[in-house]
Amino acid sequence: MTTVTSSLSEDQHKKLLSLLGHVRLHLLYKASVHGFAALAFHNRCDMQGPTVIVAYNDAGFVFGAYTSQDYKQSGNYVHDEGAFLYSISSGGNNPLKVAGIPGQCAFTDGATGPNYGALLFLDANSAKIQSNPGNNFIFQAAEMHGQDLALNEFEVYRVESLGDLLAKPWRNIRWTAERKEELKKAILSYCPDIKTVQQARVLMVGPVGAGKSTFFNSINSVFRGNMTCQAIAGTAGKSVTTQFRTYTIKAGKGGGAVPLVLCDTMGLEENADTGVNIEDLVNIFKGHIKDRYQLNPYTSLQVDSPGFQQHATLKDVIHCLVYVVDTCKVSLLSQKMLDKLTTIRKQANTMGIPQLLLMTKVDEACALVAQDLKNVYRSVYLQRKARELSQSFGIPLSCVLLVKSYSEELELNEDVNILLLTAVEQMLNYSDSFFENQVVDQVGIDQPDLDGLYPSMSDRTY
Repeated sequence: MTTVTSSLSEDQHKKLLSLLGHVRLHLLYKASVHGFAALAFHNRCDMQGPTVIVAYNDAGFVFGAYTSQDYKQSGNYVHDEGAFLYSISSGGNNPLKVAGIPGQCAFTDGATGPNYGALLFLDANSAKIQSNPGNNFIFQAAEMHGQDLALNEFEVYRVESLGDLLAKPWRNIRWTAERKEELKKAILSYCPDIKTVQQARVLMVGPVGAGKSTFFNSINSVFRGNMTCQAIAGTAGKSVTTQFRTYTIKAGKGGGAVPLVLCDTMGLEENADTGVNIEDLVNIFKGHIKDRYQLNPYTSLQVDSPGFQQHATLKDVIHCLVYVVDTCKVSLLSQKMLDKLTTIRKQANTMGIPQLLLMTKVDEACALVAQDLKNVYRSVYLQRKARELSQSFGIPLSCVLLVKSYSEELELNEDVNILLLTAVEQMLNYSDSFFENQVVDQVGIDQPDLDGLYPSMSDRTY
């Protein structure tokens, strides 16, 4: 899956945001990737709410149009008092902003490229514009686009309001050194109710680039007391993790094991033949795939394969499933990806595995949180994204946790640690729910394998 990236420079991005206010931009359409054609534009940009067009030409101008209304191909004239045209020139300090002529429509909602009267983009399904100053908007052509009507790139972004801060947080977090130590102590002293199991086994699943490996490295760093990089992490368009890995965390260098095993696997991708295989995930749930097994997106592991663990005990199965989602890309989750996640959720539900959802990169998603991580549960924008994920995944909002992992820092931060440890505490709490649902005898002595102890694993067919 190719990663589509913005062509805006940092300076251009800042200047564009200065026109739009406290918002976040999500790239919907890039003509050099998706095609310089009206149909390609409408396929990706219709019914997306507020959007901003960003056109580029060889004269060094970045210009376009903002509207708060949907594109629908209705054939109607659309009025939008908030709509405007703009231009950011290579040598200019302040962007040009042009409001519409009072009483006239903002754009014609047809099947052509975006038609704002004075500017018609993707003219004749090509990399060019028509420029008609005075038609709905008044401007000087030299100031708007330098009279260069050929485009070398054309992008459209969804514009999402970040909102402000809530008067009080929707989830209370104690941001103190004492709380951090309480969390570490509770985690280190955790003991599963079933005697043959010494560690909770948690599997992290999510789209490529969501931050699963980075999350593990961050947790490991918290308990080691310094930055570590045991799990391979990166920013590639394809999954950096290609094996099924089980990671044990040490309490300090050379210290004892934390009673938690974090399991990592290849990232999810939209298509059926890319990313981690759903059948392999089910085998991981059941404890049948060995550590370091090389995953194959085309073929699931067979029972007679060397990497298949025939006799799985309760300590081998997954006790808690954690979905990991990049907060910056919540609105960009495709229906194919949501369908794949729904399939995984149904399998986990059938097998009685409790589930949590981690929203990563919260500081990148909200500038107010980047300024102060303590705003994480006061951010209107993050609360909205959490509710959106809760609804999309069909899980309670109480199962959605917000975290920031270490990605560029060289030193640990107390606020980051508290969020990370809070997430681990919930993983152990949910693992307890799994253990409590298992069949054990009245005196609490369990069997060494799954027969009679975990019928959902040994008796059901998937």
